Amino acid sequence: MAGIGGPAAVRAAQRSLRGTMGFPTGLLFRQLFEKVSCTYTYLLADVETKEAIVIDPVRETADRDIRLVRDLGLKLLYAANTHVHADHVTGTGHIKKQLSGCRTVIAEASGAHADVHVKEGDTVMFGRFRDTALIRIMRLHSE
Repeated sequence: MAGIGGPAAVRAAQRSLRGTMGFPTGLLFRQLFEKVSCTYTYLLADVETKEAIVIDPVRETADRDIRLVRDLGLKLLYAANTHVHADHVTGTGHIKKQLSGCRTVIAEASGAHADVHVKEGDTVMFGRFRDTALIRIMRLHSE
């Protein structure tokens, strides 16, 4: 995917989260890949509280993402989509059904169904971290 999505989206999120020497202490970051649609999925978590968010999960690899969350002993608070995806079916609904307490997130401007609709200036909190870069990415995808 060209433009702000995929690797560019994660680089933007990393710049927002990163201190001068890398990710903040206590932030778990995993980049996952689904080869058919060439989609990157990201898992961010607070290693202390174990609260996590998964970004842009793909339906075909959602079980892999669920296994990883469980294997790492994480509590997945959110499954988020940066935008409505034309290149693959999202895995957020499947993940929500399998992991109690997980809520789906997407930009309000997308018009898509989710538990939480966000707009510019909102934050998504997980543990001690907040992801405002994700909200900017969602807004850009929805314009």
